[in-house]
Amino acid sequence: MLLVALLCAAPVVASYLAYYVFKPAGGKTNYGALIDPQRPIPETLLVTDEAGHPMRLASLRGRWLMIAVDRSACDEACATKLYFMRQVRVTQAGERERLVTVWLRTDSNAVPDVIKRAYPDTRMLAADPAALAAWLPGESGTQDTDHIYLVDPNGNLMMRFPKNPNPSKIKGDVTKLLKWSSIG
Repeated sequence: MLLVALLCAAPVVASYLAYYVFKPAGGKTNYGALIDPQRPIPETLLVTDEAGHPMRLASLRGRWLMIAVDRSACDEACATKLYFMRQVRVTQAGERERLVTVWLRTDSNAVPDVIKRAYPDTRMLAADPAALAAWLPGESGTQDTDHIYLVDPNGNLMMRFPKNPNPSKIKGDVTKLLKWSSIG
């Protein structure tokens, strides 16, 4: 009788141990780091568009924004981020119009012509580096210029991709977001 009671109690004891003692790893399906709490685009964050007109970055709400931050000179790391962002956008097929690539430049110098020709669909906006640093979080040991950020259509900064990212994993995250989100 004792043996039958032990056999009946074994699944309950095993489930208790599995849930409370041996915590399973996993359950994470996203590559980028989720920003918690989300940070809305500051209403006071002014940028200068390609024509030199000031505008609020918050005016771009309504579509998904993939943002890179760097200097106008655009070194190799900057060009790589812009390339990855363009390629991720292109691979979204019919959903690509919901995604806007934005390059926030931390100075107002001229953009090299080779960059303008290579990335004509990227919004190239100049912004105050101090305001960007206050809004965009970085990982320890990195700067805001090392990451690619994702802003949802409601204007909330919601995801940060790591330094030297894997573009196919970024594509996976963006594809899931566009598939399951009806906004933007």
